[in-house]
Amino acid sequence: MTTPTRILALCGLVASLLAACAKHEAPAPPPTDVKVATVLQQDVPIYVEAIGQTRGSTEIEVRARVEGFLQTVNFEEGTPVRKGQLLYTIDPRQFQAAVAQAKGTLAESQAALARATQDVVLYEPLVAKNAIPRQQYDTAVVAKAAAEAGVAAATAAAQQAQLDLDYTRVLAPENGLVGKTEVYPGTLVGSGQSTLLTHISQVDTIHVRFTVPERDYLYYARKREEHDAAGTPVQLPFELVLADGSVLPNKGRLVFVDRNVDPSTGTIMMEAAFPNPGAIVRPGQYGRVRAAVDLKKNAILVPQRAVSELQGIYNVAVVGGDDTVEIRMVTPAQRIGNLWVIDAGLKAGDRIVVEGVQKVRAGMKVKPETVPIETGGTAVPS
Repeated sequence: MTTPTRILALCGLVASLLAACAKHEAPAPPPTDVKVATVLQQDVPIYVEAIGQTRGSTEIEVRARVEGFLQTVNFEEGTPVRKGQLLYTIDPRQFQAAVAQAKGTLAESQAALARATQDVVLYEPLVAKNAIPRQQYDTAVVAKAAAEAGVAAATAAAQQAQLDLDYTRVLAPENGLVGKTEVYPGTLVGSGQSTLLTHISQVDTIHVRFTVPERDYLYYARKREEHDAAGTPVQLPFELVLADGSVLPNKGRLVFVDRNVDPSTGTIMMEAAFPNPGAIVRPGQYGRVRAAVDLKKNAILVPQRAVSELQGIYNVAVVGGDDTVEIRMVTPAQRIGNLWVIDAGLKAGDRIVVEGVQKVRAGMKVKPETVPIETGGTAVPS
């Protein structure tokens, strides 16, 4: 076979192979199944929100005020106590002896005062008749004054001794919830310092202390100033979201704003008070404190799972009228439950992918299944 003939044969073979491949090309894949939802458009509250820790409206440290060995613990830890209720007893014997000694000293001083007073009464008419020297009368007057001072000092010492004896019975200073005991019978307390015995917290009203960024504080303060300037002063109600996601039924009020912004963190401390019937909330719990400071009209909301983020850029997969996917960059704002407020990038009526976001790409055809947006029980005003 000549060379030209071979070349023609090879070309025919290649053409045959290409034709065979063309006949067996794989069919185009079907559109990807995704779930889509139409964005919500509603008025939503704008919150100032922060993480806080609860504390009693009053936190009391119960301390030993005298030195001695603890004898008894007279309360059940973690239970309510009444003002004046006995909490602890300290061995009183040395203080009982001190009271007896102080009373004896007081009696001696009172007897000395009685003698000095009797001398002054006796000498006064005699000195008037020059029956005794004036100096003797003056000495009696000075002795009486010294005896009076001795009685005053002995009285104070007796009162102090009685007070120390009373301090051996440690009483609850106020109604409240008592914590665990820090000491137990047999412990030497009050030795060189007022030993901490326990804490009492008043929890009928629970306080939450939290810090907010300076920007949020300014936003809140200016909103209040706007209301005041308009002649409609308002105390913005605060909400407390507990660790299990439940919201305390009773609204709170702001009771304290610190005098300065912490320069190391750029935050300012605040404190809100909440009615706490049943003492459900205890000191030391963590929760989210929030206050609705404004209302955003016609806000666009989407589920948080529909928003993807990469290096600070947020995107949403939007499905057009021809079921083609467009990856659109958005600007998210506040989170409200499981929804996200979108400030820019979406408009009312847009359909977004809420399930299957990872499977879609720009320009891809999809098979959409329309589902409602679940708010997860979030209260979103309509």
